[in-house]
Amino acid sequence: MFAVIETGGKQYKVNEGDVIFVEKLNAEEGDKVVFDKVLAVSSDNGFKSGKPTIEGATVSATVVKNGKGKKIYVMTYKPKKNEKRKIGHRQPYTKVQIDSIAL
Repeated sequence: MFAVIETGGKQYKVNEGDVIFVEKLNAEEGDKVVFDKVLAVSSDNGFKSGKPTIEGATVSATVVKNGKGKKIYVMTYKPKKNEKRKIGHRQPYTKVQIDSIAL
């Protein structure tokens, strides 16, 4: 059984027991999170797709940890002006473990 959920402007295909990294959520470690934007569900009964979401379908998960990703560097440069700047960015994320998929 798998489901396609949407969170943080991205879509994820998840199974029960999966551990995924999603955009930062307002939840502490150990908290339960419910994703209600379920776009599709596949189970033993067949495949069900929403328009755009499935009414009443939820995916529950547990927050494992909050953190930041690897640092990426961005350089800005203007030729002939002796102007350059190096900027670093670390994207925050939330690591969640999928507990159950309910229709």
